[in-house]
Amino acid sequence: MADRYEIRLGGSGGQGIILMGIILAEAIGIYDHQFVAQTQSYGPEARGGSSKSEVIVSEEEIDYPKAMKPDLLLVMNQKSCDDFFPDLKPEGLLIVDSTFVTQVPQPRAFQIPFTRIAREKFKREMVANIVALGALSQLTPIVSSKAIESAVLARVPKGTEKLNRDALKAGMAAAKRAKKEWLKVEIPPEIPKEDLLDSY
Repeated sequence: MADRYEIRLGGSGGQGIILMGIILAEAIGIYDHQFVAQTQSYGPEARGGSSKSEVIVSEEEIDYPKAMKPDLLLVMNQKSCDDFFPDLKPEGLLIVDSTFVTQVPQPRAFQIPFTRIAREKFKREMVANIVALGALSQLTPIVSSKAIESAVLARVPKGTEKLNRDALKAGMAAAKRAKKEWLKVEIPPEIPKEDLLDSY
């Protein structure tokens, strides 16, 4: 891992973006034992407005807690994709909820329908953020699957543990499928795709 790894999560109010950031930070800090800082911001409308959460990971103490050039951007709606993509590092990892993000700015993106999976598999759109966390744990080595599961189960309301564990697993499975699809995307021949995946 680089000295500093920046993650930005974006979506609209009501999609659970802030909770995602908190769970991700707790997974990395408490269960994977790395230095971590987490910040968040809301748009002017709490529900329906923009919502952003950032997680900074480091092997040493963190002096600045906000993402300047994210290494990883996960977005749950089109507006967040449009607003935040320009900040992503050129070699950064883009993950989008393809339920709502239809204009993807680069071919090297993982497109997974988190919200559709939550609706169709669990009849609960509210677990889309947990599906997304499961996917994220498979697409970047920055957090372990075990840590993300422990952090989710420590945070969710009593009685919803099975639902949330199943949502995590659905996200992990979707990410594994997306990796296979991603390898079929046209990438310039001078860049071996396996090398790109390894860099994530």
